Amino acid sequence: MIRRIIVLLTVAMVVLGGAAAGAVAAQPELNEQDKIFLVQIHRINLTEIQAGKLAEQRSTDRSISDVGKTLVDDHTKLDESVQQVAEKAKVPLPNNPNARQREDLAELSRLTGQVFDNAWLDAMIAGHRLALVRLEQEANMGSSPEVKKLAEDARPVVREHLSMLRKARGGVMSPSPSPSPTESMTPGHEESGSPAPSPGGTG
Repeated sequence: MIRRIIVLLTVAMVVLGGAAAGAVAAQPELNEQDKIFLVQIHRINLTEIQAGKLAEQRSTDRSISDVGKTLVDDHTKLDESVQQVAEKAKVPLPNNPNARQREDLAELSRLTGQVFDNAWLDAMIAGHRLALVRLEQEANMGSSPEVKKLAEDARPVVREHLSMLRKARGGVMSPSPSPSPTESMTPGHEESGSPAPSPGGTG
């Protein structure tokens, strides 16, 4: 009798173990692209939040300060989801934008008036165009359904921001080269995230 119970328990453990293995297999692990994307999009969100606050504080144009508030609200919400997924996946996230992004924000913070407005719009348009490239990279190269969903959910928000920024620009965009979707990305790479053209310049 005891022997029969032991046999039944052994069979049950094998069945449960197989089910658990199947569940794990159904949720593919994050690949390198997924991990890089989480860091990149987090830094982009941090940059856009800080930039949005700058627009609220410094812009002389109500439409631009309103767009700034939208950036703060939307990127804060997007980043909450990013942080939840990263924590679950045990992917450490940085506390600040990268060096280039911090430099761009510092440059903008030194400007005032119309010069600030023009430079801010140039920087945000370029930054959101790059964000769309990052989202497309994740959609094409990521392996985690959960991380890919972050990109899918963020895409319409970023597109809407870009439309608002272009409208605030008055339909006149300064030329800005599109970043290459195939540019080198490594875990330690200081990705440009949300690059700003030279404040007050045309590109």
